[in-house]
Amino acid sequence: MAKSYEEAGVRLEAGYESVKRIKKHIAATNRPGMMGNIGSFGGMFDLASLNYKEPVLVSGTDGVGTKLKIAFMMDKHDTIGQDAVAMCVNDVLAQGAAPLFFLDYIAVGKNEPAKIEAIVKGVADGCVMSNCALIGGETAEMPDMYSEDEYDIAGFTVGAVEKSKLIDGSKVRTGDLLIGLASSGVHSNGFSLVRKIVFKDNQLDLNKQYEGLPDTLGNVLLTPTRIYVKPVLQVLEQVDIHAICHITGGGFDENIPRVLQPGQGIFVQEGSWEMPPIFPFLEKYGKVDHREMFNIFNMGVGMVLVVHPDDADKTISLFQSLGEKASVIGRVTDKEGVEIALL
Repeated sequence: MAKSYEEAGVRLEAGYESVKRIKKHIAATNRPGMMGNIGSFGGMFDLASLNYKEPVLVSGTDGVGTKLKIAFMMDKHDTIGQDAVAMCVNDVLAQGAAPLFFLDYIAVGKNEPAKIEAIVKGVADGCVMSNCALIGGETAEMPDMYSEDEYDIAGFTVGAVEKSKLIDGSKVRTGDLLIGLASSGVHSNGFSLVRKIVFKDNQLDLNKQYEGLPDTLGNVLLTPTRIYVKPVLQVLEQVDIHAICHITGGGFDENIPRVLQPGQGIFVQEGSWEMPPIFPFLEKYGKVDHREMFNIFNMGVGMVLVVHPDDADKTISLFQSLGEKASVIGRVTDKEGVEIALL
């Protein structure tokens, strides 16, 4: 036992137990290309085993933000890891890349092996959903940086796509249609405002089921970010997708224009998709301007694909056959800016 280190607040034995606990979850993420064992100094992946001709590597890194504060208050930690994975893999997917491997970083005030296991189980679940190998990570016990009940998590992923199939928005044309894929809720953006509305402005109870919500407020807010990797990659094999947008912080206004050409804009028709009840709930209690909501949250659309009008029906049908809710939510215009026809 490292007694001096423990007196400083770092328990090495707890770290060893955490590693032992998470190994079975990591093993569940095994996929072709994964090499070595957890515990090496670096995670390894054999790209040559996947037979790419001209591979382009696409990387992404992100965290979960202040959604973690909700997890702390609910003492629920088994889904937050999926959020960390989703925020990364959905980003590289927007370039048409298939996520290959993932690494996580967890910093804690106090290493509680059962809590670490719950967090990493969520990470492993997200990796399985995206066919992504969890090849490494780091858990740091930092008692002077975090309180005993708090932690932070961040992730990093690398995906690959054939150079000829890279999606960069260069094919987007005026008149193309926007196909929206349903979100699972707030996902992992906008939680600083969410917390202000829930706690500072209204003192709402996370354990209460409010009118219109399908579950307690806390459970609705902790619904993990949807991972779109498998269905989107299947559709990419059958449809020429011109662009993909992951709707994260900044909502519609910031994210969709990122794939447009100069002189292009978008028109979106509210009501062309099903909006989860958490959004009107937050708008009501926060007294947020309705149009502003689209500039903050995903409003029920977690990913947008841009397609030629002739491919829209086929794209929607394919997604529906894969269990995804998809609909035409708007189109690309020849006027710069984001126009949303509100109900």
